[in-house]
Amino acid sequence: MNHQDIPPKPASPPRTGSLPKIQNRAAGPAPAPESVTWSQPRQDPAPEKRVNRRPAFWKAFLVVVILAVAGSLVWLAVWLNSAPGNDAAKGDAAGVLQTAVTPPATPQPLPREGVAPAAYAIGDCFKDFDPQALTTTVVPCDTGHSAQLVATFRYADSTGYPGVEPLKAKALEACQAAKLGPAAKQFQLNYQRSFPSSTSWESGDRRVDCYVTADAGNVITASVLP
Repeated sequence: MNHQDIPPKPASPPRTGSLPKIQNRAAGPAPAPESVTWSQPRQDPAPEKRVNRRPAFWKAFLVVVILAVAGSLVWLAVWLNSAPGNDAAKGDAAGVLQTAVTPPATPQPLPREGVAPAAYAIGDCFKDFDPQALTTTVVPCDTGHSAQLVATFRYADSTGYPGVEPLKAKALEACQAAKLGPAAKQFQLNYQRSFPSSTSWESGDRRVDCYVTADAGNVITASVLP
């Protein structure tokens, strides 16, 4: 045997400290760490990047205030317009109330005899007035007369016959809405209501009337309206 063919043994075993260790795959993966500690603390977003919501809040508050003021003004306007005597005529769901003269009234010249109730106009003055008469005589208000028409309420044409009591109540409302002038204090006056019967309603009569009347006869010598 040629001993020269065998390499000599190394003087020391090979170093293993710098070699990577191979994990044993049969043992399974390495366990996860229980916790992680950041080397640097987390920082909140820069102050200039934060959203400022105060302007939006004040804008919304201002809008609510404006809407509330506008609603109050609308309500006030409606209330003022609904006050009695503000307009010559006022409409509602049931009809139209009229409390002031709308020229021209009964055609001139006066006196005019044989005027039917459907032709009566606000401000007309009547001689020897009878609310149940089919016709009457309209005279100038500065001459002796016993009644003057001061308010009317006209129902819508599509309205069904309300009945006697509702018609009386509506005529009373018309009298309460009437505005009288200073001349009314010079005479002893009463309110008198007139309203259609079921028969006249069927023929198209939709109006209730309010008159001021004098029980003593044709003693009124001036218009009692403003």
